[in-house]
Amino acid sequence: MLRRFQAGSRSAAGSSVFHLISRTRTGSEPEDMWRSLKSKQAGGADENPGGPRMRLPKMKIPAKIWRHRKHKNQHGDDQPDGGHEEEEEEQQEEERLDDLSRKLILREEELFTQDGRSEEEEDRLLKDFESLSVRVWMAVHSSFVTTATPAGRPDVLRSAVDTILQQETQDQRWTERPADSAPVWRPLRWLRTHNLLLQKMVEKQLKDAEENETGDTGQLSSVTKRQVCRLGKRVKEDLLTAAEAVRHCYPSRMDVLNIYGGLYHQAFAARLAQLCSSELDLDDCSYLLFWVNHYYPDEILKHKELDGIKTACLGSLLQPETLGRLEEQYLSHRQEKVKLWLSTALKKEEESWLSGKTPELIDCYYFSPLAIDVIQVVNSSLTEFSCAIKDQNKAQRLTIHLENFLSSYRKSVEDLAKANPSNLHPVLKATLVCEQQLRDYISGQAEGLAEEQKRRCLDTLSALRDCCYQCLTFPLHGKIKVFLSQLWTPPWVDGSLPVVDQLLSFLSQQLADLSDLKPACKQPLVCDLHQDLVAQYMKKTMKTRVKSRQQQVAGSERMVEDAKKMDGFFREQGCGSAPYLSETLCSVAEILRLQDPASVHLEVVDLARRFPDFSGAHVSALLSLKFGLSAADVRSIRASVEENRPLDASANQSPPFFSRVKVKWINNKINQIKS
Repeated sequence: MLRRFQAGSRSAAGSSVFHLISRTRTGSEPEDMWRSLKSKQAGGADENPGGPRMRLPKMKIPAKIWRHRKHKNQHGDDQPDGGHEEEEEEQQEEERLDDLSRKLILREEELFTQDGRSEEEEDRLLKDFESLSVRVWMAVHSSFVTTATPAGRPDVLRSAVDTILQQETQDQRWTERPADSAPVWRPLRWLRTHNLLLQKMVEKQLKDAEENETGDTGQLSSVTKRQVCRLGKRVKEDLLTAAEAVRHCYPSRMDVLNIYGGLYHQAFAARLAQLCSSELDLDDCSYLLFWVNHYYPDEILKHKELDGIKTACLGSLLQPETLGRLEEQYLSHRQEKVKLWLSTALKKEEESWLSGKTPELIDCYYFSPLAIDVIQVVNSSLTEFSCAIKDQNKAQRLTIHLENFLSSYRKSVEDLAKANPSNLHPVLKATLVCEQQLRDYISGQAEGLAEEQKRRCLDTLSALRDCCYQCLTFPLHGKIKVFLSQLWTPPWVDGSLPVVDQLLSFLSQQLADLSDLKPACKQPLVCDLHQDLVAQYMKKTMKTRVKSRQQQVAGSERMVEDAKKMDGFFREQGCGSAPYLSETLCSVAEILRLQDPASVHLEVVDLARRFPDFSGAHVSALLSLKFGLSAADVRSIRASVEENRPLDASANQSPPFFSRVKVKWINNKINQIKS
């Protein structure tokens, strides 16, 4: 036997032990090997009923050794020395692998440091090394078998690892000695063999997982999806087993978890590359991207039990060109789908408008499902995108279609308003509900929108909302102007003409027609009407020329009363968030009431500080109403206003209001005076 071994190279001798385990395997799994060995054990006992009872070994016994033992049992009467050898083998099988390894190393040292060693002794030692190697590789091979090591017997795997390291150390010792004095089987290179065995085990684990049709992947719609899922689940399960049970059997310097992580990553990547070599349909493409860009890196590698894996060293499961090709296939198809879905939804909405249909009523309010459909399309696409595509900035290739949709939606509503069909107002009320739903989604939930894109979308929605407001309140504006034309007339000044009372009574009747508008949409419309009413009131006041101080003082009292009435009315209508409107009218009324230039000066400066859009033209218009102010007083007040304006407009507590009050006429008048 020794001569046959000497005929090969040392490297061949070192790797030959790797193949011994394959000669012991009668099945494809360690469980099959174990069952096969148990059946052989039972057969041997039947053939030797009169012999001593044999114990099941703690480790699986190579078939070669078992056949030798069986042969000894069958000829026990003729060979009295056979019983002694059998007892030695049983004793070895009960020993820890690392203890047995140390004994073999001592025997090797003694044998090869003495003169006149025999080939028979070398053959016996080599045979014992081979037997040990088989037991070691079987212990390693059982790493992922829950009924075997390490889950059942972690001490066996730990002992096998210690044995491998012992033999590596012994290999190193022999390299430091003369080559002709070393055994022909040195170096054994068991650590390299161990790593090769792990690679074979990983490949076999994934191959078995891919071919196993009995898992819980039957609900997936294609063969490719089921294959990818089975592969990925096996990777996750085995890595967790390696982290929870296997790595504790290895010294930390071996970093076995990262060895397994790298092997599984390579094997998984190789199989995915094969799947990608053929053309994939969109569903398979998106599912594969889901695993590559999301589930594997985020859910598996970032699992709390796998925090020791150096994920940065692994990279992507797919090569950049393959990943780029699949992502482009996915994005191109998804873009077309989103564009088609959104345009189809708008087309159906337009067809409903033009057919003269009235939107449905839900809880007594007009409603359209358009916004919900659009949000579902966009949100589901962005959610899928976030898991399928690594570069999240590419989401704009999808969200640009939402932006285009909103522009088309606004234009369609504007065209409908110009046509003025009989169902216009119900359609506009339903549109306002859609506008609010889309605004809420874009403002808070749409994660794929860039800030600039979000701003453009909200601006488009604001234009859509303003269009609806104008159409719904257009009949009111003319009437409001007629009512307010009576301001600052003698009957209004002396209180005999209740202009605002009549106006609010008219508005109450008109706003009753908005009872079928959803309250959340009605409230901002009413608040907008409130602002417009106060702005027109202010504009009328600034354009009025009173004849006396007494009339101005009396008119200021009416202004305060009117401000309180309007504030109370709109609060009842659900608009209680704009008290600054009443305060503004009261501040202007106070300026008109005051006669002392210094007091007027302070009030005007205070008004300018609270309203950033209270321009120089507004100051001039307001001061032109006052009696008793000299040109020097006016210049001083205007200068103080500019000097005391806050640099940061956000410091003003009141929102813009005076920008609604157009006073171009005062600028024209000032220019005429200057010329």
